[in-house]
Amino acid sequence: MLAGILMPLFGGLALFLFGMHVMSEGIEKAAGAKMRSILEFFTTNRFTGMLVGLFFTAVIQSSSACTALVVAFVNSNLMTLSQAVGVIFGSNIGTTVTSQLVSFNLSAYAPAISLLGVICLLFIKKPFVKKIGEVLIGFGVLFMGLTNMKDAMGGIKEMPVISEAFTSLTSPVLAILLGLVITTIVQSSSVTVSITLLMASQGLLGLPICLYIILGCNIGACSTAMLASLSGNKMAKRAALIHLLFNVIGTIIMFIILQFSMPLVVKGIEAISGNDMGRCVANAHTIFKIFQVVILFPFGGLLVKLTYLLVPGEDEKIGYRANMQLKYIGGKNIFSPATAVVEVIKELDRMATLASENLNRAMNALITLDDDDINEAYEVEKNINYLNKEITHYLVKISQTNLPVEDAKSIGSLFHVVNDIERIGDHAENAVDAAVQRKKDGSSFSPAAMKELGELLDMVNNIIHLAQETFEKTDETKMQEISLLEDQIDLKEREIQQNHVERMANGTCSAEAGMIFSDIISGLERVADHAVNIAFCMYDNA
Repeated sequence: MLAGILMPLFGGLALFLFGMHVMSEGIEKAAGAKMRSILEFFTTNRFTGMLVGLFFTAVIQSSSACTALVVAFVNSNLMTLSQAVGVIFGSNIGTTVTSQLVSFNLSAYAPAISLLGVICLLFIKKPFVKKIGEVLIGFGVLFMGLTNMKDAMGGIKEMPVISEAFTSLTSPVLAILLGLVITTIVQSSSVTVSITLLMASQGLLGLPICLYIILGCNIGACSTAMLASLSGNKMAKRAALIHLLFNVIGTIIMFIILQFSMPLVVKGIEAISGNDMGRCVANAHTIFKIFQVVILFPFGGLLVKLTYLLVPGEDEKIGYRANMQLKYIGGKNIFSPATAVVEVIKELDRMATLASENLNRAMNALITLDDDDINEAYEVEKNINYLNKEITHYLVKISQTNLPVEDAKSIGSLFHVVNDIERIGDHAENAVDAAVQRKKDGSSFSPAAMKELGELLDMVNNIIHLAQETFEKTDETKMQEISLLEDQIDLKEREIQQNHVERMANGTCSAEAGMIFSDIISGLERVADHAVNIAFCMYDNA
């Protein structure tokens, strides 16, 4: 008898958890890049950040996923702690949308929704539509699981021993611990609240004890972000702590209120929800979260300061010239599919800055023959080669994960960008080799040749700078400017090569210096070509 009830219950729970996972993951893959852009753009102040956090969590159906993403953003310096506070507050309200959906009986539509999802997944080729299909399948499976659990709980109600075990749960502290433990295990407060909602609707739990279970769920929901922050830097740990402090303090406040005014709270919730116990639990979840945000919103700044007391000190700074170290990926950087490509772009920008500066260092060494510049240029080139290898390995790794659709499309272009930056580094190394050769054979450039070198280098520096700006954020105006500048560099290179031939002909330039000069001019023109490739890679991908 018991096995006949528990097996459908566990099967329904498995379907519910799987449906929740598929739906959340499908939404993240379908709209993750756009959601990330919204998070970056609309978190300029705490209030807009709260609205974005609410919307984001309501869409992906997981405050844990939203908060973990915020932790990854803070870890990557894409978001400040002050911005994170608002998003975390909003995510706590947004997570109640799931229980609100569950409280409405949508199970009758679940098979049709799943069928529509299967059609999208199997018969439509567009990646975005396929991800929407996954979302629909997850949504349908979720409600099928709810139906199974609801039917199984109806059987439990008919078993006096088990039924009495649930109805005898009256300890507030035990109820909070129960909600905390279950939520920590399943990594989702939405799941625990939904199960509580079903049990309440079947008469297995009274509303007062459900309210305490909800408080425990709130604290348990912090486990995902806390675990994610363990491998992160101190700022990431502080972001996760903000989430924990919000829920612990909010739970304490609500616990005190319930201890002194439980009958009034229950009466108010029932007045709003009618006689539907499922609606009562869902509404209580939403009301509690809104109340906590209203109470704690003015103290967001104090929460940030408190996290600095709990996690003192600063992480070791990794400069863009740090030898044989990655700054934005690997190591203590949290891996999140939603932010992985952004972090790669930041690491590539750092690598491009290294290559650009080394090009100028190498060109200076070519003119001055300074030993310090020569030696440092060789050392920096080793670092560029290291970054090339590590970033390439990281791109291979993330290409095998479930990236958002838009990010997955850009992976191929990013492989090309790594190669283009590395080639700029190689041209810098060629210039250093030329400096060493000049020093060895004692050759020299004419004043006219050095002037032309400086003019072309200025143009190349300009196009590299524009390329870096365009690579990080596509700008049509800058892209037009880059195309025009590339044409000017090509004309300048041909002009300089012609002038060089004339100097060789009239004997004002030696053969040894002439060969070096011609190679360097050609190399600078190719550097400009690599810069153009970098600038246009993301645009071409779109």
